[in-house]
Amino acid sequence: MSLSPRGTCPPDTNLFFTKILKLTKKKTHPRFAFSSPLLSSPMASSSTTTTLSDLPDVILSNITALVTDTRARNSLSLVSRKFLALERSTRSHLTLRGNARDLHLLPGCFRSISHLDLSFLSPWGHSLLSSLPIDHQNLLALRLRLCFPSVSSLSVYARSPSSLELLLPQWPRIRHVKLVRWHQRASEIPLGGDFVSIFEHCGGFLESLDLSDFYHWTEDLPPVLLRYADVAGKLTRLNLLTASFNEGYKSSEIVDITKACPNLRDFRVACTFDSRYFEFVGDETLSAVSTNCPKLKVLHMVDTVAALTSPRAVPGNDGGDSAVTVGTLVEVFSGLPCLEELVLDVGKNVKQSGVALEALNSKCKKLRALKLGQFQSVCSATEWRLDGVALCGGLQCLSIKNSCDLSDMGLVAIGRGCCKLSKFEIQGCENVTVKGIRSMVTLLRKTLTDVRISCCKNLDAAASLKAVEPIYDRIKKLHVDCVWSSLEEEGGVEETNHDDDDDDNYERSQKRCKYSSEEEVNGFCSEDRVWEKLEYLSLWINVGEFLTPLPMTGLEDCPNLEEIRIKIEGDCRGKRKPSEPELGLSCLALYPKLSKMQLDCGDTIGYALTAPPMQMDLSLWERFFLTGIGNLSLSELDYWPPQDRDVNQRSLSLPGAGLLQECLTLRKLFIHGTAHEHFMNFLLRIPNLRDVQLREDYYPAPENDMSTEMRVGSCSRFEDQLNSRDIID
Repeated sequence: MSLSPRGTCPPDTNLFFTKILKLTKKKTHPRFAFSSPLLSSPMASSSTTTTLSDLPDVILSNITALVTDTRARNSLSLVSRKFLALERSTRSHLTLRGNARDLHLLPGCFRSISHLDLSFLSPWGHSLLSSLPIDHQNLLALRLRLCFPSVSSLSVYARSPSSLELLLPQWPRIRHVKLVRWHQRASEIPLGGDFVSIFEHCGGFLESLDLSDFYHWTEDLPPVLLRYADVAGKLTRLNLLTASFNEGYKSSEIVDITKACPNLRDFRVACTFDSRYFEFVGDETLSAVSTNCPKLKVLHMVDTVAALTSPRAVPGNDGGDSAVTVGTLVEVFSGLPCLEELVLDVGKNVKQSGVALEALNSKCKKLRALKLGQFQSVCSATEWRLDGVALCGGLQCLSIKNSCDLSDMGLVAIGRGCCKLSKFEIQGCENVTVKGIRSMVTLLRKTLTDVRISCCKNLDAAASLKAVEPIYDRIKKLHVDCVWSSLEEEGGVEETNHDDDDDDNYERSQKRCKYSSEEEVNGFCSEDRVWEKLEYLSLWINVGEFLTPLPMTGLEDCPNLEEIRIKIEGDCRGKRKPSEPELGLSCLALYPKLSKMQLDCGDTIGYALTAPPMQMDLSLWERFFLTGIGNLSLSELDYWPPQDRDVNQRSLSLPGAGLLQECLTLRKLFIHGTAHEHFMNFLLRIPNLRDVQLREDYYPAPENDMSTEMRVGSCSRFEDQLNSRDIID
């Protein structure tokens, strides 16, 4: 590890210590009257300047322990050898990467690690150490315990119960366990077999169990909780919100779980509210949850189909009525006085819910976050009187999804009543317009920094950006749908499928320039807007559309944008060849600080093999998506290749590998799919690439991947080549 000389620490660490000094001057002994310790010249006289390194080790250790950001801690460790030792001795969270066969090389300097994540070890998705003899497995498990003796939270990819039986005895005081498994549950595992070892080995201290990324059967868990009732009674957090289910937990199973875990503070579960299903969740189940777990602070109950399988579906008024009644909701809210965060996405219409939401405000005084799916009449806003959700004045986060009757006046009322909102999300509300969002945002200008607008008929990309303009200089996170309908009406964007014509393209480009330069809002041109604090941008785009019109909507000046997420969704089958050769990633080069990207084409469906005549297979679509990515100065990239559901294949193609190798600044690359080994070798041409991994983290992950060459041996060979290279910095 290269060490920076004293006095030349990285910029983000300088900023951190400058803030620490301002606080420390007020609290330390008068003799510690020092100037900025690391910003001062290294040649400064030690007799006149006291540096932070001169503080007692106990104080320095406490200061270092307060730093939680991973990057800041990494920068801190580069200041000097003393700071390196302090950082290692106070680090509490660690995610291990690399090959599981090299666990014997683990350093023993991270003695304070309490949260250990082993779910990303390579080869990804395989049982930990399963390829080794049993005596070697035991030795490596012992090595883990010796290196990390204080572990209280463990995350592990548990493809079979053998991994847990190997690891859990090493740390008998574990309080939190997170299991990860994207592969299907093996049929030979007995009912509840995945969880028995957890309750046997961690029974005295277990407080939290997270199964949100764990493929299991709903009938596995309740019998184990009932069998180990004393352990289940100590659980305070249980996360069952996984997208791997077809129907989710049944009503009787939820009742059994809440009876076995009466001390839950945090309960999240995927279930089915549709009354057409057997044992759907209705009034009785909701009442049982509030009765059995009265201490709940966080409650998430989400319909599997509506919220997890098809999250962007807009059912409208004909979606049917929910079996959940307003009277029961009032009863539930009355029984949960400690509630701080509530998510109810029921998939069916809950009519006249305003009365229940008013009860929520009066009964749950500590509520800070609320997400509602298909709740109707959440705020009627009649005669300027606040009602419904607008009375929840303590809310800091609010999400409203598929509320068919929510109007602009309702949004204004929410802006008046929920004056502490810092995050607002709206989805599938067809009656909402620019005027309503803009008025609400104006009322919340002092607090609102995170806005998500999606699936709203009257709010395309340009309209969404106009709506949030009152906070353009304050907003930090933003999501919009890349729908260009208003630009097309202005003649500012070309049709997606037509023959190329140079004259037409020139005329359209002139119209684009005219549109972007002449548009004025509130007396100033759109090109004068500087989104100074925008750090994260999320975009949704339909397959076959282009990203190039994005700067024309007013987002051309984002000097501090660091991270972007692009979700491309749709069915390629039957689509004509796009008129342009690329999606338009090159247009993102105008953001100078953009370094992290998540490009998600996982819900793009097409032909992985031979496509019908006049259509493109997925390799050609992948070329369309990735062309131009080499023009961006990315350091981290998460990429989900498009898929062919008929053969359950998400694989990096030859054009995709060739285009990814053009990202010369990449340091981390995670491909959420499979790839051929010789395609992966293209990535070795990226000079500073340090971390690459294939992750089949989608349901169901292929049990035995015979479509590509990336198996255990292939992954190991690629990683050996990657790690053997000299990294310039």
